Amino acid sequence: MIDSIDGVLLENTVDATALSERGPAPRRVVVSFGFWLFLLSDIIIFAALFAAYAVLSKHTNGGLDGTQLFDRRHVLIETACLLASSFTCGIMMIAVDRRSALGTYFWAMLTAFLGATFLRLEIAEFCVMVLRGAGPARSAFLSSFFALVGTHGLHVAIGIAWLFTMMAQIATLGFRPMVMTRILCFSLFWHALDIVWIGVFTIVYLGAHL
Repeated sequence: MIDSIDGVLLENTVDATALSERGPAPRRVVVSFGFWLFLLSDIIIFAALFAAYAVLSKHTNGGLDGTQLFDRRHVLIETACLLASSFTCGIMMIAVDRRSALGTYFWAMLTAFLGATFLRLEIAEFCVMVLRGAGPARSAFLSSFFALVGTHGLHVAIGIAWLFTMMAQIATLGFRPMVMTRILCFSLFWHALDIVWIGVFTIVYLGAHL
């Protein structure tokens, strides 16, 4: 009886050891974990930019401040475009789950269009500010503003390019697991940009008028 119990315990120990030493995690798990680390590192970068803006927002060097530069109506349209793109991105992911190529292309193009509209409005805002003599070199306030908002805009541009790349991969490779994982990572990235923009809208634009 003791021998049999010892044998069972030994067998269970061997099985447990085998499970713990089976090898690396599946590729999907490794990719997801690595992408979450990337998003966290990106959030740290934006946190540093937010902190710099909070410290320098009052240092206008005698120039224009946020209340004189920011057009709330313009910013509201920008925000509506980006938030709407987050909604269309979510619908696109539903189409991806259903393996609907036509639905995926349609909602992806709409997402890219809204993202591009947001970028166009943001670039127009920057151009107007520079023409008014409020470029990034004018004051510490403007340097921190252009760094924060410009970094976010750069991320949006990268996201649009990434989305077009994913549509090309779906057209050539179909809905393979590898492609599905990549488009899921894109969706997480795009929604993270919306969250960051809400912080920009609240702290930078609303904060200036408050």
